[in-house]
Amino acid sequence: MNKPLRKALLILLFVGASGPVFAAGSAEARELLERMATAMSQLSYQGTFVYVRDGDGAVETMRITHVMDKKGVRERLYSVSGPRREVIRDREGVRCILKDSAAVEENMVVSDSYFPELPQSLFDNKVSGYQLKTGGKARIAGLTARLVTIRPEDGFRYGYDFWLEEETGLLLKWVLFKRDHKALAKLMFTELVVGEGVDLAELESESPAGDFVALRTISPAKNVAVDSTPRWQPDNLPPGFQLASHRQEINADGVFEHMVYSDGLAAVSVYVEQQGGEAAMSQGISRMGTNNAYSTRQGDLQITVIGEVPAVTVKSIATGMASAVASN
Repeated sequence: MNKPLRKALLILLFVGASGPVFAAGSAEARELLERMATAMSQLSYQGTFVYVRDGDGAVETMRITHVMDKKGVRERLYSVSGPRREVIRDREGVRCILKDSAAVEENMVVSDSYFPELPQSLFDNKVSGYQLKTGGKARIAGLTARLVTIRPEDGFRYGYDFWLEEETGLLLKWVLFKRDHKALAKLMFTELVVGEGVDLAELESESPAGDFVALRTISPAKNVAVDSTPRWQPDNLPPGFQLASHRQEINADGVFEHMVYSDGLAAVSVYVEQQGGEAAMSQGISRMGTNNAYSTRQGDLQITVIGEVPAVTVKSIATGMASAVASN
């Protein structure tokens, strides 16, 4: 496998593919989610949360400080337990430390973080593929939260349960689930402070600046301008998925092409690369955390599709891409 693809998959698993998209549904549910989107971006908050994957039992404890003031948005996210992980976001961009190595390619495209960013189309009632509804209340991190559920209408995407703090709208807990509502992953704050209680000193990293690598991010929740046309595009994309980002490299090793398709919430990365003399990836379906991946070959090209979506989705897109490559 070529280095760009290997590094891209590594980053995707670290930063997280969380970024759901939602459809028409309860007007109250949309209003609550709009409050959440505003609160998560415009309020200052700080806390500790636990992220759990039900499939492999992985547990991570993370600390986040998010500040909105006259200096703009500043955010620092770092691991309290497990491998060394840290992400800093501010007006200078996004910088990352992955485990104990900064050996990550600069300008790599990554998806959003542990907290989903909702698309404007959700609030405009223009997104399809999901149903929204409100639920009951629960006590989380000492605060009262209201439940909003985003349920998939088909088997091509996952759903979410969101618990939103009653007064501010901040996201206190989410659960990623299959169509049968079986949980795949959960995130929950164990403690949270808002506003003046935030300790600004926690924005400062203890890691040397040289350990960080700058990253370029794409957000499925926003309309991303695609300034180039992919050489190939998959036939018969699942309903609602559209091209959100495209990058191509042509060098002595051959072709490397990366496309991101999104329904507004879920995002899927498609990689097409020439193998050269390197060993090919294993073919078929594989699972990495909550991400499914599918690899196949068409001639001398390796096609790999990965995303936080069901296995049928990545397989369908990979098969469609193989068909498009074969027809050219």
